[in-house]
Amino acid sequence: MKDIDIIYQHPDFWVLVKPAGESFHSEDGVGFAQRLKNAFPEQTFYPLHRLDKMTSGVIMFATNKAAAAQFGAMFAEHQFEKRYLAVSSNKPKKKQGTVAGAMLPSRRGQWKLSNQGGDFAATQFFSAALEGNRYFYIRPLTGKTHQIRVALKSLGAPILGDVRYAGGGSDRGYLHAYSLAFTWRDQPFVFQVWPDHGVLFSDAAKELYQTNFFEPSLSWPKFIIPK
Repeated sequence: MKDIDIIYQHPDFWVLVKPAGESFHSEDGVGFAQRLKNAFPEQTFYPLHRLDKMTSGVIMFATNKAAAAQFGAMFAEHQFEKRYLAVSSNKPKKKQGTVAGAMLPSRRGQWKLSNQGGDFAATQFFSAALEGNRYFYIRPLTGKTHQIRVALKSLGAPILGDVRYAGGGSDRGYLHAYSLAFTWRDQPFVFQVWPDHGVLFSDAAKELYQTNFFEPSLSWPKFIIPK
């Protein structure tokens, strides 16, 4: 397993990159969180959110109890802006928009969207085609388990490499936590990391994202999360 990739160190938090294919918790061996603790035994870490095993990208830990409590409240109040990249071999039912509904447990460890009950999840996206695949730029408005994976499957475009949701085999799971933005003690922070591996995260794909999904020019749909 590669060394811990640190993006930024602050007295109250660290921002790092979790590799694809590594569990966050120690489910099948030493997970990312434990590996971080092992690498820096003198530092205390408080997990603030998690990424699925198949998902790579930006992840953040608080480094003290007070900051962890404040960040936890900020996550609960949706004060973090997250962006994800994903790739599917299927064309979605719609090219852009919002996928929203209640997340309910399904069979074989899966989740599904429903019109009633469960935890409400909302996911917004834009997409574009490249070389026979569909590339997604995603803004999750909530942070439910498997929410992006379920949202894209509901559009008929499961993520490549996401075998659990019928995405088919690939060289990796094509879901990446690309950016995290928030304000801490009146200072804005934005962290962005392009995927470091995956044949479909190519130079052409990077150009597609820069051309089609330039953030200041995007108009995200207005959506109010139900209380």
